[in-house]
Amino acid sequence: MLFRFPILILAAISVLAVFSLGHLRAVSTQTVSVNDDGSRVPVLIELFTSEGCSSCPPADSLLERLDRSQPARGAELIVLSEHVDYWDDIGWKDPYSSHEYSERQSAYAGRFGLGSIYTPQMVVDGHIEFVSSDERRAAQAIANATKVEKTLVTISSIRLSDEKTISLHLETGPLASSIEGNSAEVWIATADDSDESHVSRGENAGRTLRHVAVLRNLVRVGTVTSTDKFSRDVSVRLNNPDSRNIKLVAIVQELMAGRVWGVESTRFSR
Repeated sequence: MLFRFPILILAAISVLAVFSLGHLRAVSTQTVSVNDDGSRVPVLIELFTSEGCSSCPPADSLLERLDRSQPARGAELIVLSEHVDYWDDIGWKDPYSSHEYSERQSAYAGRFGLGSIYTPQMVVDGHIEFVSSDERRAAQAIANATKVEKTLVTISSIRLSDEKTISLHLETGPLASSIEGNSAEVWIATADDSDESHVSRGENAGRTLRHVAVLRNLVRVGTVTSTDKFSRDVSVRLNNPDSRNIKLVAIVQELMAGRVWGVESTRFSR
């Protein structure tokens, strides 16, 4: 069931978010250790947000900071901004919102045992969720995610099939032997590298909002098991054919919005 926090609680979260933005970088850097071989472990960070929510702009800014500055040592932070649609009836319809992302958030809520969903919410590797103002929880979640054995994922041979379709080759290794379960879903996401809105109504009226990695399409393309790798040419439709800079994210995830066992990202410019 979709749920929105009362306005007073949202306002409190917004205040907390403002004070926390400056702290996550330092906490993350101190907490996350570099791998022995110096490599960086890919970690997926999903932000459930909305332009109709006054508490969300600080979280959007935080996501941009994580994406652009990559502050967590030992981690390659791969971010996605997923705009839910349950704020769209409060004066402003978010142009990037989709009921599909509200449903994805609801699936996470079921996994986490939550009785409701809310914004702004961050989910790290499909495994840990928190209000995006909780910088200590975020730092610890990222640190823990770098210690998990991940499946190698590669994206290659990217090209435009036509103005509305991207073709690519997607390959993953088999699931690690330490992973519970014998199969996982393989997803490919397309996102706008950046977007901007001038909001004229609703809680953010008069503000110019900026976003990064705005999810526009999320498609399941197959499965991978502990004995067989995934290797396939896939095509993905562009829901925003006007975008010049496109972010592609491949995700290996436990069934029904479970834990993320592998993730990779690349950018493609037309």
